Amino acid sequence: MSQKIWLSSPHMGGTEQKYVQEAFDTNWIAPLGPNVNGFEKDLANYTGVKAASALSSGTAAIHLALIILGVKPGDEVLVSSFTFSGSVNPITYLGAIPVLIDSEPETWNMCPELMELAIKDRISKGKKPKAIIPVHLYGMPAKIEKIMEIANRYEIPVIEDAAEALGSRYKNKALGTFGLMGVLSFNGNKIITTSSGGALISDNEELMEKSRFLAQQARDNAPHYQHTEIGYNYRMSNVIAGIGRGQMEVLDKHMALRRENFKFYKSRLAGIEGISFLEESDSDYFSNYWLTCILVDPEKTNGITREDIRLAMEAESIDTRPLWKPMHLQPVFKDCPYYGNGTSEDLFDKGLCLPSSSNLTPEDKSRVVNTILSVLQKFPLQK
Repeated sequence: MSQKIWLSSPHMGGTEQKYVQEAFDTNWIAPLGPNVNGFEKDLANYTGVKAASALSSGTAAIHLALIILGVKPGDEVLVSSFTFSGSVNPITYLGAIPVLIDSEPETWNMCPELMELAIKDRISKGKKPKAIIPVHLYGMPAKIEKIMEIANRYEIPVIEDAAEALGSRYKNKALGTFGLMGVLSFNGNKIITTSSGGALISDNEELMEKSRFLAQQARDNAPHYQHTEIGYNYRMSNVIAGIGRGQMEVLDKHMALRRENFKFYKSRLAGIEGISFLEESDSDYFSNYWLTCILVDPEKTNGITREDIRLAMEAESIDTRPLWKPMHLQPVFKDCPYYGNGTSEDLFDKGLCLPSSSNLTPEDKSRVVNTILSVLQKFPLQK
């Protein structure tokens, strides 16, 4: 059996242990400490915002952002339907209602036209949305300028879910910095990782201070334990923040390697009828290509499907993943309001994420491409 090729594996840069060792040497094993402060400063400097709040996960960051915006039971929050459930679950934590918005085909992200349609419709029903959560999927920038123009016109705050998009930019501005608050994730499969963890970023330092307060069980400034608000145990630990500080030193390098993965796959599979890629539509878009994603159109591949390729990869010990199953198709969210055009359902049916780790070898990538080609060649295309 060949060695396993993973979809998106952690890739250490070499200095992570130095920061972790400092935490041990100074006995900063408690939740907070110099590494947390340093990591937050690194994130703020890299994205160009005034402040960052290092947290236990990206999901926790969305939850706190919604609390800070005053979302209550029965309120409605617009969110991408084509995403991971972590973008939507926090809305339900607060007893609020997710309003699911379908994608547009260029970036695969929230469709601005459907978003505005939903806003108008919800307002007509007496339920003006309390927030909007667009997601930058697979590192590809959404049509964020248009989304922000609409959101600002209706005076609805935006929480940008950039969990998959650290390093990606639109018009040279970091994703996660267009909205009032932005969300990052450092889960084990992300472009940089702290094993687990996430962050909230913003130009509003007061909001970030509020998020840190809530994330530390909302302990009031008193010599004893006193609480006037409900808090959460959402703060990142000083130990894993050390991993993050080391990872920040190799972020640009790892992003360049993932972009090279995309270029390799595109060059080797270019021109094959029925295979297309999620890619930057023009020079305004800069993707970290966290995952390289393809669509397989069986009408143009003589009936070969995404699933045929996925199963062939699995047999060769190559880890792939279908695109996200839209939230409006998930049993747990099936009764939520949904504004759609079928785009995300089509993407789910045809889409596949290819191995995209920054530590892939040339041999790994060749194995991936050769496996895809072998499936397509089993059923020669009709002339």
